[in-house]
Amino acid sequence: MKVVRFRKKNSIRYGIIEGVIVNELEGDPFTRYQFTGKKYPLEELTILSPCQPSKIVALGLNYRSHAKELKMKLPEDPMLFLKPSTAVIGPDENIVYPAMSRRVDYEAELGVVIAKETRCVPENRAGEYILGYTCFNDVTARDLQGKDIQFTRAKGFDTFAPIGPWIETELNPADLKVESWLNGELKQSGTTADMVFSVFRLVSFISEVMTLLPGDLIATGTPSGIGPMKAGDVIEIVVEGIGTLRNQVSKL
Repeated sequence: MKVVRFRKKNSIRYGIIEGVIVNELEGDPFTRYQFTGKKYPLEELTILSPCQPSKIVALGLNYRSHAKELKMKLPEDPMLFLKPSTAVIGPDENIVYPAMSRRVDYEAELGVVIAKETRCVPENRAGEYILGYTCFNDVTARDLQGKDIQFTRAKGFDTFAPIGPWIETELNPADLKVESWLNGELKQSGTTADMVFSVFRLVSFISEVMTLLPGDLIATGTPSGIGPMKAGDVIEIVVEGIGTLRNQVSKL
């Protein structure tokens, strides 16, 4: 099923999408919920980021094709970094180009949304701790990443973590097409089968490092084809079986 978070007038709710209709929930998918009986056409709602993570745990060099294009060796263990919760935006919100950067890139990724508190989980049980999957754009100030070496500034600006448009709970993450489209032109096209570390391996590994909380998101890395965006561009992240996350780039 598709779980969506939306605003209707001044109220923010979760819902389940059936076709083009959203069935409103009382509560949220991370605890208990029930249907309110209210239904809305999807097109009449403001769709928000589908989760509000306390943290985003992201992966570097987790696609063989991406490591090859950067001429870098594959990591022996998952290469982790964090993006702050304040970077999160939803579909159709603007990615803001920071004044201190001269190059801001898109990175199409599969996002994994955690269902419940996750700590030291074995790989063969990792699926029990996943609510579902969403599209993610690991927006990066590439020039600052090269300057700083570590990733915090380059990856952590406000609006640098677009998530959406919803969470798909019934999906096998083993071989999904992951694409980015810039102004309607295909820029990235890869498959999760090219990952160095699988989704379930990542959940297990990360849970041995830090406790994952309900709504936290794992950004699983990007395939080859990363590139720059400029103000006015429209970037779309498309993940097979989920949908399209669309955002526009703007200046401050």
